[in-house]
Parts: sequence; structure tokens; C-alpha cells
Amino acid sequence: MSSSTQSDSHLDALIIGAGFAGLYQLHSLRDRLGMRAQVLEAGDGVGGTWYWNRYPGARCDSESHSYMFYFDERLVQGWEWSQRYPGQPEILRYLNFVTDTLDLRRDITFNARVNGAEWDEANRLWHVRTEDGRQISARYLVSAVGCLSSANLPQIAGLEDFQGDWYHTGQWPHEGVDFTGKRVGVIGTGATGIQAIPVIAQTAAQVTVFQRTANYSIPARNQPLTPEFKREIKENATEIYATMRKATNGHAFLIDDRLAVATPEEDRQEIYDKAWEVGGLRFRAVFKDILVDQAANDTAADYIKDKIRQMVKDPKKAEVLADIDHPFAAKRPPIDTNYFDVYNRDNVGLVDLRATPIERITQAGIRTSDQEHPLDIIVFATGFDAMTGGLFKLNITGSGGRKLKDYWYAGPRTNLGLQVPGFPNLFTITGPGSPSVLCNLPPQIEQHVEWITECLKTMQAKGADRIETTEDAAEQWGEEVERAARATLLFGVKHSWYLGANVPGKPRVFMPYAGGFDRYQKICDQVAADGYKGFAIS
Repeated sequence: MSSSTQSDSHLDALIIGAGFAGLYQLHSLRDRLGMRAQVLEAGDGVGGTWYWNRYPGARCDSESHSYMFYFDERLVQGWEWSQRYPGQPEILRYLNFVTDTLDLRRDITFNARVNGAEWDEANRLWHVRTEDGRQISARYLVSAVGCLSSANLPQIAGLEDFQGDWYHTGQWPHEGVDFTGKRVGVIGTGATGIQAIPVIAQTAAQVTVFQRTANYSIPARNQPLTPEFKREIKENATEIYATMRKATNGHAFLIDDRLAVATPEEDRQEIYDKAWEVGGLRFRAVFKDILVDQAANDTAADYIKDKIRQMVKDPKKAEVLADIDHPFAAKRPPIDTNYFDVYNRDNVGLVDLRATPIERITQAGIRTSDQEHPLDIIVFATGFDAMTGGLFKLNITGSGGRKLKDYWYAGPRTNLGLQVPGFPNLFTITGPGSPSVLCNLPPQIEQHVEWITECLKTMQAKGADRIETTEDAAEQWGEEVERAARATLLFGVKHSWYLGANVPGKPRVFMPYAGGFDRYQKICDQVAADGYKGFAIS
């Protein structure tokens, strides 16, 4: 582990976060551009999301052969995944493999949580400080804190009175939690809760699920990878990556070019049946109109609701679970292993918070409007202050004393999700305004890092050392982000975390770019080809 000394406190580039994005950005700037670059990481190891998210059942919902780097042949040929959907421990091992293969660890400072960054216009530098008092200056600052890194703990009265233990899935104890014989309450049935609940139920005496919003979920059909499939991945890596780069969502499969509304009902049912058996996010890709046409979406939504009613034997539970109030895939579409089946277990109960909302947490458990539920452990599977929360925690101050949190009071304003007006030489990887959470992240991170690296290489060649996007460019890009969202069913879901609706007081602005990863890349490439139009370079 490197440590900050006087000699390394002035850098060409400082990167915050040692997940996928921070690791590749360090490699690109250090080894391709020859910059003096360093990563600051709050944890004591690499991994980013996969360092912190260790809750039971934590697993990727991208297929393993698409959830990896393709920029270096050593990383493709030297690694072998064991399952279709890798779990947290395996992904963490992979990111350590990347770190060691590229010899990155020597330029990462661990246990260094950033709590302030200020732009110095006179010297064209960023001054960054950490919680333990370190101060580092750098010409360029790159935020690689990720889209989902700031845990969202709901403000429920009485939590401080609770006599048992409580945990947030995004800040899970590294030693794990023993649920054996415990009465466990789980709040939240998004993607995280859907993964955690079946695993917790295997050992807990009783699990009570507190559901506010019923959710769709597709079976993952997770399984070990065959030797033949592992060989095919390595042999066809170039073609697989090409598919990922031109896919709407960055996955290793394309959306079928057919319409649900134009397909006869019997044929459509057969297509859905086959996709259900294949499992995973490929279900969403069988028709191209599912996310843009309500009638098309209804066909998928009704199919899944029928499946829920078939899987869950208690008709009352089944109706609560199937009472879904938003279009399919208009919020993050979870995939699962035995999620709906878990409600057939005698030790799993379901509380419908729409009918009986939580009034408060008590010393002994959770009290809803109709009864008190005694608990030993509460698990908050309540997600994150997505896309902006991690950036706000850095306390970034740009030129003229502009604070990021104040500037984004009405919602994030960026150009391409890469830069913010008034914050020179600051880049945000997968920031608000990029495809971000709507896309498989590794190929998107590669695209972002490569764009930033090429931009800085161009500046080096010109002898320039300052770049800042303009207010006009950010305004225009914000309009494009909204236009793209309005063209889909995503925009109409008012309680989606894509709009920040899970965080009280957060402005309701659609944050990710919904126009597709393929289209987004073309826009970014054109901006670069036009001499970085919309960015002032000096």
C-alpha cells in the first residue's frame, strides 16, 4: 500500500475510488499517458461496490462473461468465471486479479476517505483532503465513486430505541451476520432485498418482509459454466465485446427486432415462455417495444404477474406480490434465485406497507398501523442515494466557490455525464447524464475511461492544462437526457430511484441517459471529433 508523502502530494491526476472505474482510469493515465496518477480509496482493499456490498446473496445481474474488462488480453485469457452470474466474493477476487495483473496496488492509497476537494484557479490545481488530514494536489481530478455507493437509510422514528441489531445491505459487516434462530425483519424489496431474502430465510427462525412497492423479478437460472462455454468465451472474445459495445444496454446480447404488439398472442406466449426458461435480463430483450409502448409492456407485465400467482401458493401473499404499480423494467428489473418461492416457506411472512404502513421502530421490533412485529435483527435493503449521493459526500467546490451540492439543488447538470460547468479538470465516470445504471457497467466504464484518456492526451499534445464544459452544453445535454427518457416508459414512474424518489427532499429529475449505450458512444465520439465541442480547453 502506498502512503502519502511530501514527494507524491503533487500529481498529474488523482482518482477517487478503487472499483472497476478507478482501476482502469489509473492504468490508462499512468501506463498509457505516463502521468503521475494515484487512487484514493476509503476501504482497505480494491473492489468499490463489491468491496462494500457483502450482504447475503449479493450477486451481479450481468452475465459473468460480460461483467469484465476486455481492454487487455491478459485480463480476458487469464481469468475464468465459475458461474453464469458471479457472486460478490468471486467479483472481488476478479478485481484483485486485475489490480495485480496491471501492477496497480503501488499507486493506490487505502483507508483514505475524501471529505473535501477545492479548485485553485490561480494554480489550476485541485486540492483534495482526506478525513485523516492528508492533503494532495492534482492537475486533474477523476471521480470513480460509482453510481450506487452512498447508502440510503430511511428516516423511521425510533431506530435509536431498537434493542436488537440492524444493518444496511450497502454497509455490510465484513465478518458477516449470523441469522441462525433469529427473528429478522427486511425492509425493501428492490434488487437487493430480492437477492438477500431467500438466503436469510435459510437460517433465520422467522423472516418478516416489509414491502412498500411490489416488484417484478425474472429467475436468473444461475448455474456453473461448462468447460465448453468457458472455452467459447475466450475464443470469441473479440466478437462478444463488439456485441457489448453496440448493444443498447451494454450486454453481450442484442434486443430482438420485433414488436410485442404485432406478434400473435400464441406466438408471443411461446416467446415469453422460452425467455422465462433462459432467465435473466435476456427476458427484457425479446421485443423491442417493451420499454416504449404501454400495450407492449402490458403483455410482459401480465405474463410475470401470472407467474407470480402460480409460484406463490398463498393467494393473499400472491396478490400482494403481484400488485405491481409500474411498467415492467421501468424501474431496475431484478433477477432472482428462488425469490417468489421463498414465500411458500413457513418461516417467511409478508407485510403490505401500503395497507399497514410502518408507524415506528420500537425497542422490540417494528410497529405498523395494525400490530407490532417482534424482531431481533432489522435489515435495511433500501438502496442508495443513487448517482449524486457519492459525489456530494466528496464536498467538491469548483471555481468561484461554486459548491456541487448547491449547483445541483434542482438536479444534476452535466455534459455527457462526464463534466460539470464550473468544475474545471473534474471528470465523473458514469455520472448523472450518462447511461450509468441503465447499462452493464464494465463496457461503459471502458468507454468513459478511454474518452477521458484520449481527451487528456489531446490536451497534452496542445500544451493545454484546463478543460471545462460550458453552461450551454450542459443545458443542451440536460434537454437531450430528458427527451430520451420521455421517449420511454421510464419517465412516467414517479417513485423510481432513477428520479431520486427514494430519498426525501431530493429533486425529481431523471438522471441516467436512456437513449442507449450505442447512441451515447456515437455522441461522445462526435464531440471529440469536433474538437471537444462544448468544452473550453486552454
